[in-house]
Amino acid sequence: MNNDSQWSLPVRYLVFGLVALLFALVVWYARRVLEPLIIAAFVSYLIYPAINFLTSRTRLSRKGAVNLVFIITLLVAIGTPASLTSLFFDESTQVITDILHIYNQVIVWLEQPKVIPGIPFDFSQFANQLNQFRTTFITSLTNQAIFIVGKTSLGAVWIIVILVAVYYFLSEWPRIRNGFIGSFPEKYEAELNELYQRVRRIWMSYLRGQIVLMLIVGVAFTIAWSIIGVPGGLVLGVIAGFLTLIPDVGPFLAAMLAVGVAFLEGSTWSWMPASHLIVGLIVLAAYIILITIKNFWVRPVIMGRSVQMHGALVLISILLATVVWGILGALIIVPMLASLVVIFDYLRRRILGMPPFPPVEPFVLEEKPVSGPEKIVPIKSRFPKRKKG
Repeated sequence: MNNDSQWSLPVRYLVFGLVALLFALVVWYARRVLEPLIIAAFVSYLIYPAINFLTSRTRLSRKGAVNLVFIITLLVAIGTPASLTSLFFDESTQVITDILHIYNQVIVWLEQPKVIPGIPFDFSQFANQLNQFRTTFITSLTNQAIFIVGKTSLGAVWIIVILVAVYYFLSEWPRIRNGFIGSFPEKYEAELNELYQRVRRIWMSYLRGQIVLMLIVGVAFTIAWSIIGVPGGLVLGVIAGFLTLIPDVGPFLAAMLAVGVAFLEGSTWSWMPASHLIVGLIVLAAYIILITIKNFWVRPVIMGRSVQMHGALVLISILLATVVWGILGALIIVPMLASLVVIFDYLRRRILGMPPFPPVEPFVLEEKPVSGPEKIVPIKSRFPKRKKG
């Protein structure tokens, strides 16, 4: 091809800038649509090591390993909420019944005239407002049900999109990766492969850190609930450890579940206070202490070591991501930042004409060569050893 038909360097930069700007605008306006795809990519990342294990340790083909892992994950995702619903449905029904009974008793008590230290009080108007609120709430359940059905239908569509995307990512990821790297000139493929491996190590280390954190939280909450005597302490501790995958919200839901069980059942130990209310408050206090230790000491240390970042930076990143992007942002912000550091370090070195990768991790300063006309050689190494005989 004639060189005159090729674009000049300024034109290339201009077109590249316009394409990058257009891509950023599309991502910004379609960010709501991209959320299920990001969730699917994260779920695929979590279960991808199982596929590698099966393909390397067994005779299963990649497609067979993908199908097996996907079906098992789907069964666990469906079976876990179903089993929990059956376990806590009766308790929830009893709680709702007790709340309605107390509500009715309060209305009856307010309807009767009261004389407090000789001064008559009439709360009948307030009782009528409470009664009207209950009637309005019950009559509005139909409209609320329609709204919930609409939201559930939209959620079902998102779930279908996530499931299909998870299967696609699991089965086609090698082809996607190789196609992306192969789209660049051949002389850059080795560098891009090395860059991919470095980013992959970050995410795998982050996954190992998450598993360690889940084990620590699960064991700690299991021990705490068992000491307090919360019924089903082992199950509640396992749930707390598993839900640690969802930062802050997951352990909070698990703790509220334990508090609810304590309020209803009390403690199984005879030496604990008999009042269910006191047992529930003790459980709540234990949760606050444990979750504070986990958020400010354990999680920053484990996550920081897994991605070679300072614990304070990890904590700040998670808090800001939770405020700005919610749970999804808190899940991926730490490995995302570490990956961006590696990518920008590669670009920086390429722009400055340096070797594309440092001999050590980018968070550690490189050692400068020893200056001087000649390195100092130990005396013993200057003279070869004499042979015996």
